[in-house]
Amino acid sequence: MSQSGAKIILFRGASLISMLRDDCASIKFPNHWDLPGGGIEAGETPRAAMLREIREELGLDISDAPIIWEKRYPGLTGQASYFYAAPITVTQMEAIRFGDEGQRWELMPAGVFCGREDAVPHFRPRVAEFFASQAFRSAH
Repeated sequence: MSQSGAKIILFRGASLISMLRDDCASIKFPNHWDLPGGGIEAGETPRAAMLREIREELGLDISDAPIIWEKRYPGLTGQASYFYAAPITVTQMEAIRFGDEGQRWELMPAGVFCGREDAVPHFRPRVAEFFASQAFRSAH
């Protein structure tokens, strides 16, 4: 099975880092709230792709962050997507240097993200699944 993408839920309490995608017709889900992460390049593991994307999008190196949840979701087209979750510290949030993809980022309550019509639709249930999980409850 080929791989398509890797995303991460960087959470602080019951909130997560979300990024507002660019508003241009050439991308999927323009002007929608998204999670950090992106496509997996040839020869890359899903985790390496996620870490690279975090560096590119947020200017953060989270390679030492404790990943407390990971899940592989099979896709309809034969590709799989990978989701991770890790806590983010105040110090890490203060160190964010937003890249050139997207309009802005914010720390958004998970319930708000999951209820937004302008959040990437197939990510809303995955975010809800994580915040309802034992992994999240154990992290508190």
